[in-house]
Order: sequence, then C-alpha cells, then structure tokens
Amino acid sequence: MPDPIEDSSGGIDAAHFRTVLGHFPTGVTVVTAMGGDGPAGLAVGSFFSVSLEPPLVGFGANKSSSNWPTIRDAGMFCVNVLAEDQEDVCRVFAAKGGDKFSGIGWHPASTGSPRLNDVLAWVDCEIDAIHDAGDHEICIGRVKELDVERHREGPLLFFRGGYGRFEV
Repeated sequence: MPDPIEDSSGGIDAAHFRTVLGHFPTGVTVVTAMGGDGPAGLAVGSFFSVSLEPPLVGFGANKSSSNWPTIRDAGMFCVNVLAEDQEDVCRVFAAKGGDKFSGIGWHPASTGSPRLNDVLAWVDCEIDAIHDAGDHEICIGRVKELDVERHREGPLLFFRGGYGRFEV
C-alpha cells in the first residue's frame, strides 16, 4: 500500500484528501430553515440516512458557513434533494452571500422550513443532535415528514469537481 501524501506537518495533505474523496459521487441537496431574519439555506453533499426506527437523517455543515448558524438555531430544517436539471439551484446555494431565495420558488414545510419547488424529494426534520467533527458539525435530524415530488427524473450528482446525472 502506498504511503499517504503528507503535508509539511506530517498530516494528510488537504488537496490530496479532496482529490481522493472527490472520486466518490455524492447526491446534492439544499438544506433550508426559517430564521428570525427570513429563510436560510446551504448546498450540502454529505446528506445520509441514519436510522429507520426512529427515522433519522444527517448531514455535515461547515462551521464557517454563514447560513449554518441560522439553520442550527432554528431547530428545524428541510433537506431538498435536487434533481438532475437543478445545477443552477445548487450553485445559488453554494455561493457565498446574496439573497439565495430570490427567484427560487418555495413554500413552508410542516416545520416552517422552506421546501424548494420542483425538487426530486424532500425530508422535513427537527434537529435531534449535533456532533462536533473537525471543521464541520454533523447534524442529525428526526424526520417529521417526507415525500418524493418527481418520480421519473434522476438526482443531481457531484463527482470529481463537476456535476452530472445518473442514467437508469
């Protein structure tokens, strides 16, 4: 087995880490919540299922995100699973600053969190736990409601620094 590429401090080089893990495709979601100053949202590629009983899901949020504190403090969030034709929506929510909801249609889910229009699926949650994880926090949500909106389309995927789609 080859030696890992190390940085000058003897740890794993961040660029090499990103390159290797970039070879694992991820689905693309937008996590939203309603804050005191209005809706907040961020693009997330680390969404995952945790448990069936009770129904739990999770995602990783960068501690430096300007939108994560609003979502965390809301105590509720909605995971919007993007469809293959929603790369533009992902780019809006991945960008720093600006009004991310301008021109993006949405309506409140049962928790009050924004459910984006025309997403592939959505999962509305109450925060169950938050765990420290390096430069991220892992948020675990208890599922309150969920559904599939678009049954025939595939998901938006992220792979090796670019967006793509899944062919059935």
